[in-house]
Amino acid sequence: MLFPDLIRLTTSSFIAYRLRSFLTGLGIAVGIAAVILLTSIGEGLHQFVLSEFSQFGTNLIGIQPGKKQTHGASIGMLGSVRPLSIEDAQAVRRLPFIQYVNPSVTGNAEVRASGKTRRTMVYGAGHEFTDAFTIRVQTGSFLPDDDPSQARAFVVLGSKVRQELFAGLNPLGGYLRVGGQRYRVIGVMEPKGQILGFDLDDTVFIPAARALEMFNRPGLMEIQVNYQPNADLDSVMRSITALLKERHGSEDFTLVPQEKALEVLGSVLDVITFAVGALGGISLLVGGVGILTIMTMAVTERTAEIGLLRALGARERQVLMLFLGEAILLSALGGLAGLALGVGIAQGAHLLFPALPVHTPWLFAALAELSAVTIGLAAGVTPAMRAARLDPVEALRAE
Repeated sequence: MLFPDLIRLTTSSFIAYRLRSFLTGLGIAVGIAAVILLTSIGEGLHQFVLSEFSQFGTNLIGIQPGKKQTHGASIGMLGSVRPLSIEDAQAVRRLPFIQYVNPSVTGNAEVRASGKTRRTMVYGAGHEFTDAFTIRVQTGSFLPDDDPSQARAFVVLGSKVRQELFAGLNPLGGYLRVGGQRYRVIGVMEPKGQILGFDLDDTVFIPAARALEMFNRPGLMEIQVNYQPNADLDSVMRSITALLKERHGSEDFTLVPQEKALEVLGSVLDVITFAVGALGGISLLVGGVGILTIMTMAVTERTAEIGLLRALGARERQVLMLFLGEAILLSALGGLAGLALGVGIAQGAHLLFPALPVHTPWLFAALAELSAVTIGLAAGVTPAMRAARLDPVEALRAE
């Protein structure tokens, strides 16, 4: 049997049994569509979360008060936690390989200007905040490098606060009451949008020292440290740890490097993406069972045809290839239809819900199609071997 004849025989069965072929391919298509849709959403979520965490760079270290480890026994009064202070931040800034340091305190307060009042987030920051987080000021300037003990009552507005309280007006040089205290507006930030649930546009920025006083806090909530990209992370962490232990008398703080946090987060998201894809793969296995069932029925229905082929000189291997080819073609065409369906649904969902992150990597698409062909091949092996082993004389009698 020539190869073109084999192709014609393989495709003729699709024409002769169009409905059966369509339903069989549909099972694979639904499985592939489920895999593509779920992995597109999982991978989109993966990339979205990582981009949210890494948009400020990976050379960041967060210093938080309190040692986040469980000890074997109570250490009583020796275990007291000393708050992080602005002086701690200034001391860290003088260490080698440190680029920027930002002491931070956040809270919620009422702001008032031009007869309008609203509640918003108040971010107590240092003068290097914009450098540490690569955020720009749209107009005016950011907070100056003042002595913390004499921090002036200056405020920088987020773009949404500016629009709400100073619509159509130039806020620079004007005054804004934050938590009942009068602040002079010296700048407006560029629109940034929401970052991990925090709307930086709906925020006002004041000196960290004044925020500590406003919220009656004994210490900072966090110190963000931006180190030089070419510096060794472990060396930088050791120097920060040694300095703060000397200042506090014990290690009553925790260092959270952005780089290691991203590695852990990436590993967790990879597992989630794989698990989501595996759930979609169950549908693909169901499609494989459908191919096995249909191909088994096809061998029974076409017994006489197989006997005629064998009587005309077709070898067992050629009959085997005929039925395997049908199974592979069914699964391949079903897989391509599933790819188109899955990508279409994913992109359609993204258009309907723009906030839904969707991304379909070509590698996933190729693996899904390869999986469809592999499952079709595996499902067709047993029926194909049964067809190839039929006795020609017995097969002809089935007519």
